[in-house]
Amino acid sequence: MKREPAPVAAIAPLEQTPHYEAWLLGQAPLRKYLDFVGDVGMPGLSGARPDLVREWTAAELVYEELARTEAGSADHPSCPPLDPALVPLVEQVRSSPRYTRTFDSLPTRIQMVDLAHLVVCQNHVTQTFVDAICARLGPDPDPATLFRSCLPLDEGAGPVEIRALGSKRYQFRSPSTDFRFHEPVMLREDQLCGHEAFGAIAGALGLVVGFSCNFLNAVCDADSGRLLLHNGYHRACALLALGVRYAPCVVQTVGSRDELDIVAKPVVASDPGYFFNAPRPPLLKDFLDPRICKRVPIKRMMRVIELSYEVRDYYMEA
Repeated sequence: MKREPAPVAAIAPLEQTPHYEAWLLGQAPLRKYLDFVGDVGMPGLSGARPDLVREWTAAELVYEELARTEAGSADHPSCPPLDPALVPLVEQVRSSPRYTRTFDSLPTRIQMVDLAHLVVCQNHVTQTFVDAICARLGPDPDPATLFRSCLPLDEGAGPVEIRALGSKRYQFRSPSTDFRFHEPVMLREDQLCGHEAFGAIAGALGLVVGFSCNFLNAVCDADSGRLLLHNGYHRACALLALGVRYAPCVVQTVGSRDELDIVAKPVVASDPGYFFNAPRPPLLKDFLDPRICKRVPIKRMMRVIELSYEVRDYYMEA
């Protein structure tokens, strides 16, 4: 008998009230922003296109001024040492598969970072998620709570809904921006807990869908010392909004363009000079600057991953 997949967790019905997306205006390309507003912005926003362009142009002028007044502010940011009381938590993280499997290519360390002066390559975050993190953490998280928030080991899966779209096609849906396809993996019979097979099992192929390790992590340029935030944008923005200036972070150091290609996002790898050499690149603190950050009301969106498979059964010469 065919067994239908059970949902991991039910997703609450979508409400009509908007989410809000915080956008750093003035960071090229303008068309990306206009397309975003047209695709997922609440009705009526796309009709205000001239106003959107003027706001963008005004933010460009602010960035030009910042390039003069804050040139070099991202270089070699000073950071306090990690609290020795956090060493046991550091060792727990470093020994976990989430850490060892994610950070296995370059020299890596866990250190405190200056959130305000982290270079950013992602020019928008979902403000609704940031506000929820602020409410959960409270105004003054203690060091251990802060560490576990930045480098969580016990974080469970977010809400996920699984649907069978056909006999060989399945859809996974989640409101989380961290939702993703992991990898295909070969499984033995003893790894198929709860599966009642009608015959002996030779092996199984699993297509794994889930979430990332979700650690706050940054890429460090060995020459300029700049730290570019790679993952954890919502938490970093929330902490900075709460007044937390320094936070624990996984840092990977790159010393060449080839090494950068391994760990950085495509937008960074394709134009590293902008992020690591420009006088004043976009920084995380810009999300708190009303001159250049705009809250855009958007529709509630779901991240969807569809998986399908094909089975071929035939004979060939041994």
